[in-house]
Amino acid sequence: MKFRTIAIAAVALSALSAPSSGAQQTDTSYRQWEGDIRAFEQSDSAQKPPTKGILFVGSSSIRMWETLAQDFPDLPVINRGFGGSELHDVVHYANRVVLPYKPRVVVVYAGDNDLANGRKPEQVASDFRRLARTVHRTLPRTRIVFVSVKPSPSRWNLVDRMRATNALVRRYARTDKRLAYADIFTPMLGDDGRPRRELFRDDSLHMTPAGYELWTSVIRPYLR
Repeated sequence: MKFRTIAIAAVALSALSAPSSGAQQTDTSYRQWEGDIRAFEQSDSAQKPPTKGILFVGSSSIRMWETLAQDFPDLPVINRGFGGSELHDVVHYANRVVLPYKPRVVVVYAGDNDLANGRKPEQVASDFRRLARTVHRTLPRTRIVFVSVKPSPSRWNLVDRMRATNALVRRYARTDKRLAYADIFTPMLGDDGRPRRELFRDDSLHMTPAGYELWTSVIRPYLR
């Protein structure tokens, strides 16, 4: 009896000390962008951006859109792209980089880096749903435009995942009139079905002015 009691106690102790099979590791990769977010907050303190504007947020394709204000001169646009962020980073910082501006439209470009870093299309689509819920919980009338993952030549090996991600997000966007899917993937392809080289810089990842000109023409109708 004594040995049985000891055995049961040992099993119980082992169960308590062992990690749960369903437990998930906490992802703290978003911390690398803390400096960028603080810089936005400091800039806002010095000069407060307009509310009810059009907020562009996401990864480097947004951050490097230096002609954003010139491309939409008639609209109150705000650029809050940061680093090589992923969509789940945007979700994490939404309360600091989206909600304070109370935008009437949010244009988000992210998902490109997610796929390159090994995330699956289903994960990217799930993160977009999380972003939409986060924004609409506080700003129920705000429209959210998801700019499709672009067909970067340097990541052409991921084209099937790009298409799958875009299809999933597009399908979800159709379920809510406050959501929209802007397809820049298709017009960035040439007649041969490959990425148009003139739209990309030498790194085959980031865009030339011609690339942003194309984005402007595709996105503008969603900002009305």
